[in-house]
Amino acid sequence: MVGNAWGESEGEEKSLFPEPGDNVVGKVRYSPPPDAVKGRVYINRDQYFDGASPATWEFTIGGYQPEAKWQKDRRRRTLTFDDIAHYQRMCAALSVTP
Repeated sequence: MVGNAWGESEGEEKSLFPEPGDNVVGKVRYSPPPDAVKGRVYINRDQYFDGASPATWEFTIGGYQPEAKWQKDRRRRTLTFDDIAHYQRMCAALSVTP
């Protein structure tokens, strides 16, 4: 695969974190996309990661959904810039995992 300016490979999912807020992880939920392409992973009432495909969200390893588990393990914590970047890289890796 060929990388792009963001360091991602073709086919990788790019999740965005567009809403400002306190970055505190509360109730994590997945909002399926209306267009059946990309959805949102909400970390609290107002903030979300945009661009999550249903297949990546539902992907399991050892009976766990890595995207959901990572967020739930950080419940009641404030996500740092590095936490957000790590989650985005993890989602990109999951999107190209067979």
